[in-house]
Amino acid sequence: MNDLALLLTPEGRALLEEVRDTDPARELAVATRLRREHPAELVSAALGQARLRQRAAAKFGAGDAERMFFTPNGVEQSTRASVAAYRAARMKDLGVTSVADLCCGIGGDAIALARAGIRVLAVDRDPLTAAAARANAQALGLAELIEVREADVTEVSTEGYDAVFVDPARRGGRGRIFDPEAYSPPLSWAVETALGAPRAALKIAPGIPHEAIPAEAEAEWISDGGDVKEAVLWFGSGAPGTVRATLLPGPRTLPGRGLPDPGVRPVGRYLYEPDGAVIRAHLVAEVAEEVGGGLLDATIAYVTADALRPTPYATAYEITDRLPFNVKRLKALLREREVGVLTVKKRGSAVEPEELRRKVKPQGPNSATVFLTRVAGAPTMLLGHPAR
Repeated sequence: MNDLALLLTPEGRALLEEVRDTDPARELAVATRLRREHPAELVSAALGQARLRQRAAAKFGAGDAERMFFTPNGVEQSTRASVAAYRAARMKDLGVTSVADLCCGIGGDAIALARAGIRVLAVDRDPLTAAAARANAQALGLAELIEVREADVTEVSTEGYDAVFVDPARRGGRGRIFDPEAYSPPLSWAVETALGAPRAALKIAPGIPHEAIPAEAEAEWISDGGDVKEAVLWFGSGAPGTVRATLLPGPRTLPGRGLPDPGVRPVGRYLYEPDGAVIRAHLVAEVAEEVGGGLLDATIAYVTADALRPTPYATAYEITDRLPFNVKRLKALLREREVGVLTVKKRGSAVEPEELRRKVKPQGPNSATVFLTRVAGAPTMLLGHPAR
């Protein structure tokens, strides 16, 4: 708290501007010089904040990150700005004008909601986190739309708000928490709160078991740039019991249609690797139908087909060779093709990509992709390249 208070003073803000682009390798020399003119505590706080802002730029963009205030946990656990903006836009489309943002953290979601024109009550029980959220609302010119309250979210009334957004803490002293009832607050409390609101969105871990999803919720898995970022349970969206996968940028959304699992078929000319959000949402069947394909193996989410049908929900590769798992044969084939840049993808194989690269020692001007997987239960190597 003291560090943040120091940084919010005129001297602290000026020092933050001065150390903004400090190279981490030069921190000691910069700190030594600055301590001749400023208190050591302030210098340490400014350099620490500069490091956090540099890390946060990947999530928030440099323009916002260099004005915001972060905690180490805040950088790690906050929502990526593109994902928060998408969710805020969806709230707006649902007619939401006010949101109670419970477990608001440093305010990433509150910022996105306010920028969508939505009034926000942002609540967090940690004093430093709440102070950072308040400072961020002020720094980005959104203080009129964001009220920050330091409180236990389980004791805050959400009456009078159009919607509730809950982002429970999913990390503890020992790292990531996988049991939804071990979230803080527990998922059961968040669901009960959501059911008592006109509309609600609950942010949860992407790996949540589908059987843990309430029947009243619509479940959405979101990826950004190919990386799965989160799952969201929507209440009051008008689509209870449904699932969808949303890919950013875009957005592009694939709704579930309740299709049965695709059949297993022989390896075709093309292999489709579904986006992670599609896999988490159990919508591989929808992709298989879209590309006219089937599975390589009943337990693996690779789709194969004879024709190239581009889809935003999967990356297509043209397969040139199929081999039983045999490192020596792969090495000989790569040498024959003069492959020096080898991308290794695996699903259903215990072999580590780096281990395989060391063994085959790729050399040459060409590139290729090898899939370590199973075909109808048999360990297999498929060699190919991105489809054109």
